[in-house]
Amino acid sequence: MDKTEWKILKEIADLEKTPQGAYNFRLNGGLDSRQVTANIDIVSKTDKPGIDIIVKPFTRGESVHIPVVLSMSGLTDVVYNDFYIGEGADVDIVAGCGIHNTGCETSQHDGIHVFHVGKNAKVRYVERHYGEGPGTGENILNPRTEVYIEEGGSVTMEMTQIRGVDSTLRDTIVEVGPGGECVINEKLLTDGSQKAESNVEIILLGDDATGRVVSRSVAKGTSIQVFRPCMTGKAKCFGHVQCDSIIMDEAKIKSIPAIDAQSVDAQLIHEAAIGRIAGDQILKLMTLGLTEEEAEEQILEGFLN
Repeated sequence: MDKTEWKILKEIADLEKTPQGAYNFRLNGGLDSRQVTANIDIVSKTDKPGIDIIVKPFTRGESVHIPVVLSMSGLTDVVYNDFYIGEGADVDIVAGCGIHNTGCETSQHDGIHVFHVGKNAKVRYVERHYGEGPGTGENILNPRTEVYIEEGGSVTMEMTQIRGVDSTLRDTIVEVGPGGECVINEKLLTDGSQKAESNVEIILLGDDATGRVVSRSVAKGTSIQVFRPCMTGKAKCFGHVQCDSIIMDEAKIKSIPAIDAQSVDAQLIHEAAIGRIAGDQILKLMTLGLTEEEAEEQILEGFLN
């Protein structure tokens, strides 16, 4: 990878050099480099583009990095990644995609990820999307994520769209077994004429399953955002959906949270709020020496973090 591609890796995976542990770097539609460990194997699929990531039972304290970088304009990349997390394992998975578009053609990455999380296993998953480049072509990212959590399993997902993505359709579906847990923290920033649509569904299938979705977004310019988070309870369970957004300029935001109780013992809550930055917040920061623009950026950064 060259200097520009490493800069993108820093944005999406916080990497400045090759990481320790297992990793798979995908560059412009193909494999760039790969490393496995005694407990984590990565195998290329033979029937379609993508990989299988196999984590042995009771693996602890290890990580997997699987970033994708597109630095060629006009490239459409589709990848299918399947994760098999063994019983009792405890791992971190860092994914994400970054596009550097220098041309006038659209660059697009569609990532389809399927997680099979074993009994009492724990996964922390980080996915960041980012776009940049001097070209006029669009940057498009369409992730689809399916998660199946067995009894006592736990998945925490940090899903962030940083900047520079012209269009995104994000579909996330999670099924949680007895005593299992899923937490999704989504952060999204759009500007200019960008469009973002996010559909999240968590289905709580077993007794004592829990689910939580927290979505925070900022829409600027004439950008458009649509959120459809849904929590379905089919047993004695607890679920919470929360959407908070800041709207600016001529942007549009539509938030449609839903809860679906299919058991008398399901406890489900949803809440949504859309508003602009309060003027007194900006004034307070300006009294500390910040310009209006700097004060605004500080508020937005604090809100998304």
